[in-house]
This record gives sequence, structure tokens and C-alpha cells, in this order.
Amino acid sequence: MGFEEIPHTADWALRVWAGDLPGLLAEAARGMNWLAGAELADHGRETKAFETEAAEAESLLVAFLSELVYYAEQENLGFDEFDIRIFDERLSVNMQGAPLKALTKAIKAVTWHNLEVKETARGLEVVIVFDV
Repeated sequence: MGFEEIPHTADWALRVWAGDLPGLLAEAARGMNWLAGAELADHGRETKAFETEAAEAESLLVAFLSELVYYAEQENLGFDEFDIRIFDERLSVNMQGAPLKALTKAIKAVTWHNLEVKETARGLEVVIVFDV
């Protein structure tokens, strides 16, 4: 599993890879936090749950990351631990995090720009473009 920033002309782009879809989603969240410079407080840990349904991996990814953007913007919360389960087309996530101590740059949105989850030699891979 891993992620790396890749050059993009106007926004931020992140290449993410993992052995399976739950791992890909968790690694995408970690990469998004890293790009935004998210630093969580040492106190006030919280647990939240998120569920959604979608027919394809890309929709599950966008919905999940968009939920994390919402929490950062509206509730000043960041998450660093994820228990992600996918059954058929249903995504269920229990996540733990804390108030944001710092956020270098806010991500406005997770885009659909050329978004495609692909099978590669290292498992699943996707390039995500973030609007900043």
C-alpha cells in the first residue's frame, strides 16, 4: 500500500495503490491528509461511522473522501484510523480521529477528473485529483 503526489497543472493529484479496495480507500484518505498537511490533536479522539452504496469503486471512493472533506471543513475533524468493509455495493466505514490541530491547505473537493480504479501489478491503483 502507498501513495505519492504526482504533478498536476492547477490542482493536486495523488497516485494511490493497495492490494484491495478497502486498503485503497484507507490509503487514499491517508494520502489526502498528507497533501492537506492535516495534523490531529493529541486529545479528544472521536469515532464516526459512514455508509453508502454505489455500483462502482470510483463512486465509493469519491463518496468516502468527500465525507472526510466535509468533516474537516464543517466539524474541524480529521481521521487517521479506518475500519473499512465492503459488501456487494455497500461501503461501511468506522473511523477514528481527533480535532484538527493544523491544516496547511484545505481541499475543496474530490474530483471525477479521469478517475478510474485499475488493476495493476501491485494491486488496485487510482489517480485522484483534488480541487484546492
